[in-house]
Amino acid sequence: MVTVYPIKILFFLVLFPVAFFWLRRAWRIAVRRDFSEVALRKGEPPADAARWAPYELALNLVAGGVLVGVILSVLLGWLAYEDWVAIAGSTLWLKILLSFALARHAHGIGLGRSRRDSSSA
Repeated sequence: MVTVYPIKILFFLVLFPVAFFWLRRAWRIAVRRDFSEVALRKGEPPADAARWAPYELALNLVAGGVLVGVILSVLLGWLAYEDWVAIAGSTLWLKILLSFALARHAHGIGLGRSRRDSSSA
């Protein structure tokens, strides 16, 4: 029978850089007042990035904090495999989906292409 033990280790190790990345983004927004990574859409922040910064800060801070809590709980043996995978997986997906929704909301509903006036044709 094939074991999934290497996958467990890999998923646990992936939590470290992801938590670091999200907490670093929260640090940049809160302390350095760098809004260049707030609500990105196609790599560009919205025109009023400072308006959306508190929401992005909260998302990154909560998600990074949850992942750090999961890491510490696993290292201390407080969580079973099924529990920490469920918490970490839910956190990863919720952060990705909420950041996507925030970026789309911050940039507004725009038309993909500009339309030509029918009167000029």
